[in-house]
Amino acid sequence: MSNTLPLLIELGTEELPVKALPGLADALFDGIKAGLEKRGVAVDATDARPLFTPRRLAVLLPGVSAEQPEQASEVFGPYVNIALDADGQPTKALSGFAAKADVEWTALARTTDAKGERFVHRAVKPGARTAALLPEVIAEAIAAMPIPKPMRWGDHDYAFARPVQWLVVLLGSEVVEMPLMGIKSDRMSRGHRFEHDKPVWIGAPGDYVEALAAARVLVDPQQRRARIIEQVQAAARGVGGDARITDDNLEQVVCLTEWPGAVACSFEPAFLAVPQEALIETMEINQKFFPVLRDGTLTEHFIGIANIESRDPAQVRAGYERVIRPRFADAKFFFDEDLKQGLVSMGEGLATVTYQAKLGTVADKVARVAALAETIAPMVGVEAAQARRAALLAKNDLQSRMVGEFPELQGIAGRHYALAAGEPAEIALAIDESYQPRFAGDDIALSPLGKVLAIAERLDTLAGGFAAGLKPTGNKDPFALRRNALGLARTIIESGFDLDLKSLLHSANGLVGEPGPAKKDKRDLFDAMDMRLPEIYDFILDRLRGYYADKGVSTTQFNAVAELKPASLYDFDRRIDAIGTFAALPQAATLAAANKRIANILRKAQAEDFHIPDHINRGLIEHPAEAALAEAVEAAIGDTDAALHQHDYVQVLSRLALLREHVDAFFDGVMVNAEDQAVRANRLALLQRLSQRFGAVADIAQLSA
Repeated sequence: MSNTLPLLIELGTEELPVKALPGLADALFDGIKAGLEKRGVAVDATDARPLFTPRRLAVLLPGVSAEQPEQASEVFGPYVNIALDADGQPTKALSGFAAKADVEWTALARTTDAKGERFVHRAVKPGARTAALLPEVIAEAIAAMPIPKPMRWGDHDYAFARPVQWLVVLLGSEVVEMPLMGIKSDRMSRGHRFEHDKPVWIGAPGDYVEALAAARVLVDPQQRRARIIEQVQAAARGVGGDARITDDNLEQVVCLTEWPGAVACSFEPAFLAVPQEALIETMEINQKFFPVLRDGTLTEHFIGIANIESRDPAQVRAGYERVIRPRFADAKFFFDEDLKQGLVSMGEGLATVTYQAKLGTVADKVARVAALAETIAPMVGVEAAQARRAALLAKNDLQSRMVGEFPELQGIAGRHYALAAGEPAEIALAIDESYQPRFAGDDIALSPLGKVLAIAERLDTLAGGFAAGLKPTGNKDPFALRRNALGLARTIIESGFDLDLKSLLHSANGLVGEPGPAKKDKRDLFDAMDMRLPEIYDFILDRLRGYYADKGVSTTQFNAVAELKPASLYDFDRRIDAIGTFAALPQAATLAAANKRIANILRKAQAEDFHIPDHINRGLIEHPAEAALAEAVEAAIGDTDAALHQHDYVQVLSRLALLREHVDAFFDGVMVNAEDQAVRANRLALLQRLSQRFGAVADIAQLSA
């Protein structure tokens, strides 16, 4: 780009909301860039990205055009038959149009469209200077920002995420003068609130990052992120451990600081008797500290991040240690008191806690899950009694003081209390794993017993949710049925459990019954429950669409298997693999099209109530291509019977792919709808045999565009 200038826009504010900060910065950056481009101002955004700190949002673009390109305009006027009279002189319509365009009518051009010839005014005017456009661009970008709760300050009408304190707008080395929310733009930024609390002169946009760094502000969030990681890891190594750095905690610390500095701290080792998950939760969620672990086990060390480079780190350390101690003391108290009560005793209170108005208490849910777990366990090689015991204990920690204070520790606390109560390690682990996957991308349960509990828990949640009329609508999903459906499907598929999902849903529905005060006879109850089964099954399949899309499975491949609605989701997964392998074969497109054609032919015959026999009568075969296909189909069926029985769908489809030449020859040389009805029926039977064998794996016709 020629004739370009660097652009800097900095909006200084009071401390912005931490979680909204990255989104606000992105919105301002995108809005400024889009606003310029919409006006024809070329933008060089190479390596440019949003800049921000808790007190500022900034846009730094290395090059924008100094002005718009020439602006061409084209305004259409009246048609010639209306614009000129019989003598070729302008009518009032043409004179008025010319006057509005401020030109003589003879200077107007002519053009032709579908209705005829008409006058047109074409003009080219110089583009506006970018500096003149920026106030409007900036105002538009700010107005479009996603501010969750705009604040008002003073007696003004305007509002923003936080009160605006200063505004820098530089195009090249010149200030673009403009007012914004009571502030006039200039070139004076601000340094660190505590370390350099004074104005910072910005000579040109290219000086911005270094000028603020000299004033103890790292305006680039990537620089702050890298500095935090480096310092935290170094501090952790200094105390002989490894820092736990989660993306969420790191992001929040980045948004809380302008000049981060790590401080190594510690707490009394006695607190390590508390489940480490509770201590880690406190450090990360409440204080934004970074725990230090050694071989995966929490140590008595943690790293705090100060927003200053303190000359007296000991004082900062003492403050961090002092603020964390009461929280740890509370956690230890809750844990000790829970141990005195015991996990079994905690469960007694579940009968008084409502799970859902129509579905009874938490104790009712526990009983249903236990029955389901006991049913599922033998199917996957787990002891039924152990599954029932684990399920009966899995929700008891909901009555613990620890979970009351730290809800995120559901299951985790139960695992610790189960071990303390002398329960087998397998049961303790399963209590924890029954909640997995806890969030998108989380692992499923690892132990067989944990998998059984996770499946049983989600089956009951789905059956109960649909029975109580809690099916998600739009963004509303109060019982997290979508997440539970995907968690159920993932656990079954990724565990390789060949379970009959439809049968399990029937069992779960039977345990839930028909909630609510209305009394129905037993037949109506069973009818209502049976009607829910396909709805829940389809709901689960809908969740799998995204799951397989993330794995690169196309919509057509997914639909080809979903059309069959296999009872086993593990079997569903094997069919998905097979259809993917088949789709990559050179014969796939032709065979898919042929299957689609066959399906249409059979559908038409069925609509006519035409009887199609189950077997082929070789005595009615007339054409060589018909005979060749019949022989090839029967051979393929014989070759694939064993593979189909063993669910080796890849082998089945690979063998059927060899039929392509015979299928092509059949359709090229044979008329299916022969005049002789017996011959027609025989040919339909042949096509039906072929379609049924393909259809035993998937609806191959779905692959045909």
